[in-house]
Amino acid sequence: MHVRPSSTPASDRPRSPAAQFAAPDRLSDYWRFYWAVAETQITRWLPPAPARLLDLSSPDFQGTHRAVAAGHDVVTLLPSEDMAVRQPLTLVNGHASVPRPAPRGRLRRVVGDSTLLRTFACEVFDGVIADNRVLSRHLATESSVAEIARVLRPGGRALVCVDSVVLGMALLAEQDCWPELSHAPSADVLLVPWPDGSITRCFTSEQLADTLADAGLELEWIKPRTVLSPSTVEGMLARDPRSMSRLVEMETRATESDDYVGVHLLASARKPG
Repeated sequence: MHVRPSSTPASDRPRSPAAQFAAPDRLSDYWRFYWAVAETQITRWLPPAPARLLDLSSPDFQGTHRAVAAGHDVVTLLPSEDMAVRQPLTLVNGHASVPRPAPRGRLRRVVGDSTLLRTFACEVFDGVIADNRVLSRHLATESSVAEIARVLRPGGRALVCVDSVVLGMALLAEQDCWPELSHAPSADVLLVPWPDGSITRCFTSEQLADTLADAGLELEWIKPRTVLSPSTVEGMLARDPRSMSRLVEMETRATESDDYVGVHLLASARKPG
């Protein structure tokens, strides 16, 4: 029997979960939406008064600048000195552009290990931001969360984002890891290989809550970062390119906390005291 090849160009076919999340295209409609949601969530989580924050979320994390603009002093960790973000000189009509007003807070870059925060003394930060899936890339997540709790002052808060079991199961299915997939929902620790050769640790809401509690942190809330799927977002923006702000507001108002919705889980916790 002759099978006709698909008439849909490869570039127009839906991206698989692995391709969609393992190599995000920050210019695509969905990822512009995703990071707009993330920045809104960061802004609403930030302390109301100027505070000292530690950011573990990688040098290119966009929420860092939101915190600085809001008046907070932020220390961000770099894996090495050459990871520092350098702003290029922009010329307008042959002249240097007019400098922007100085941010209200301060941003300091420190080279260090985001797994073991030995650079910092105990109880020196009002908040810690561990976004951008950084704790899922630290496979011994318990040790990393214990370090976060150590450097937090009493009453300080942590915002963390991890890969969910939903994403892990999608990646396992795509790689035909059926025996592993059958045990994934009940696994105490779920480690999943990515197409680029890296490994991520995926969590259920209960597992993430237990990890925070075991480090001595009190859970404030936990929810998916996003509920709307890439296809839904891209379809709505294709129909109305001006609907981005409405989509972001719709997402940030969502209260759904079912594990089987979002590919990333977002949680806020507080250190007692």
